[in-house]
Amino acid sequence: MGTTLVGGHDQILHVEVMHVPVYKPFIWLRDGWRDMRRHWGTSLGYGGLIVALGWTLLVFCGTHPYFIAAAISGFLLVGPLMSAGLCEMSRRYSRGESADFDDSLEGFGRNAPALFEFGVILAICAAVWFGISALLLGTVFHIAAPDISETMYRGFLDSTNRSQVLSYVIIGGLLATAVFAVSVVAIPLIIDRHASAGEAMRGSVSATIHNIPAMIVWSALILVLTIIGYATLLAGLLLAAPLLGHATWHAYKGMIRP
Repeated sequence: MGTTLVGGHDQILHVEVMHVPVYKPFIWLRDGWRDMRRHWGTSLGYGGLIVALGWTLLVFCGTHPYFIAAAISGFLLVGPLMSAGLCEMSRRYSRGESADFDDSLEGFGRNAPALFEFGVILAICAAVWFGISALLLGTVFHIAAPDISETMYRGFLDSTNRSQVLSYVIIGGLLATAVFAVSVVAIPLIIDRHASAGEAMRGSVSATIHNIPAMIVWSALILVLTIIGYATLLAGLLLAAPLLGHATWHAYKGMIRP
């Protein structure tokens, strides 16, 4: 079974969503790992770019009052967009073609206006979370803004109680869930089917709704890999980021009928 999404430009875009079993995300990761191995240098190059951008974020936001919110927002913004090049590589592999770094860059140019629009939407989501964090910490919880040393050495947690931390995490989790739902297959739809940002987001939401058990597993895997990446001072993202980028293509191929 599936649903059909009808877009609204000159050529109507039909997106049929397929149901997948709950274990399928592990297959996507396996296939993503296989794609990584086909051209280690390029895939790890994208991982290195994401790590470098992450460290740039930490350098500029290291003493910012909302260090945690900035780090999460930056990853939400950069992660999906950077996967365009990795998805382009996997797209070419699926067609029996080779792909190097130059080839991967075509992923950013195949539907640049939609990618840009989607990036703006993610940036707005990041700004919303940043603003909510400021509001919660400064006016609701009445907690002094933590700097990086407090964040790293539990000073922030020491100044809050359990209900405050739980409320903060729940609100952040709700926003992260919304971003996940609108972006799970958005980038592949944009570069492979030339979908607009709106169509790609609606297609992603439809894929999420029709595959909730598998999406719970997929989001948990993404969360675990992201936590490992941050726990290793972003070094783990060197592998985790390109792995998730390649796997995103396979998630798209698994849930969206050609």
